[in-house]
Amino acid sequence: MSQTPHTRLAPHPPLRDYYASEADRHAWVLGLFNRTACDYDRVERVMAFGTGSWYRRRALRDAGLRPGMMVIDVGAGTGLVAREAAAICGDPTRVIGVDPSPGMVENAKVPAGVRLVSGSADSIPAQDAAADFLCMGYALRHVGDLSAAFVEFYRVLKPGGHLCLLEITRPDHGWSQALLKVYMRVMVPVAARLVARHRDTPELMRYYWDTIEACAPPQVIQTAMAAAGFLEVTRHVELGIFSEYRAIKPGAAACVSAAPAGAA
Repeated sequence: MSQTPHTRLAPHPPLRDYYASEADRHAWVLGLFNRTACDYDRVERVMAFGTGSWYRRRALRDAGLRPGMMVIDVGAGTGLVAREAAAICGDPTRVIGVDPSPGMVENAKVPAGVRLVSGSADSIPAQDAAADFLCMGYALRHVGDLSAAFVEFYRVLKPGGHLCLLEITRPDHGWSQALLKVYMRVMVPVAARLVARHRDTPELMRYYWDTIEACAPPQVIQTAMAAAGFLEVTRHVELGIFSEYRAIKPGAAACVSAAPAGAA
């Protein structure tokens, strides 16, 4: 792994409509996710029209996830990506979900055997070269330092291991941006108000869009991935907004461990 010191790279500038400064961001975001975790899956189904599970599973397979691989899902939240990863790799005990929010972990619905642990993108509780595959679903905008996160992802992946980061990206065209903004900033919060149990859930959805709108552009993200040491850094885009960032840690091709079913 590269030991070159890196410059901190925030995914977006401070959003002062929500918190006063970058120093306040982590605590504010963590509190918001803790409070609204009970509504997250419900709102996600509304927002994605029920297609989220199919899309996540397809994206993981296309990024190289195969049966028998060891998987770390960073920013696991309520387990939406971890569930699909467990189904693909065929053994839930080979999937570890990492998230800093106790509320999200408490509300996670994952197959028996999936391990959910407290941690963050820049501090993953795993040994070096622990995983064949590392994924993150729509949480890249919420990390504190993209560069530190990518260095940590590199550390916990085996040589030849695959990286898959799913994210929503602001469209390139003005009319597409306007349509998505109306949907995410207005319609989704209204729908959230109708189905949510916690009063802060509509605010979470407004914040969700604001982080999308302010997020670093794809080329900045890909450059940071390459700077951390990853090779074959690519971005696949669906419908102009769903970005799938893929990369490989250099070294021997990722192999599937021959551990028996149920082994840790």
